[in-house]
Amino acid sequence: MKLRITRDQARGLLGGVKFELRTRVELTNEEAQLVKGYKVEREVLMKKKLELMGVPLTTINLEIGSLTAGQTFKCNNIAEILEYEKNIKEACEAFKNYLEVMKHFGGEEVIEYQ
Repeated sequence: MKLRITRDQARGLLGGVKFELRTRVELTNEEAQLVKGYKVEREVLMKKKLELMGVPLTTINLEIGSLTAGQTFKCNNIAEILEYEKNIKEACEAFKNYLEVMKHFGGEEVIEYQ
């Protein structure tokens, strides 16, 4: 699994700068088959209300399917970009765990604590 992040900026209508964040997860063939076989495209990895300095921005739902299809986020400042990136990376960590469980489902896992 690879996460691709693209950051762009453009001039706003009133001369300000606007920011755009595009993200997409690329899967190996084996990972894509796991997602398809377990039918987890609509599985929500993260649902979060985003705030910036106490001001509500939006609510994001990050699903496995939206990560693999790719998403674009329009932002007003770099702090928003960083917040979105942080959440996407957290969702990818959860997705990685899903893939590991699906890969070994039906077997036994032994965890040794010392």
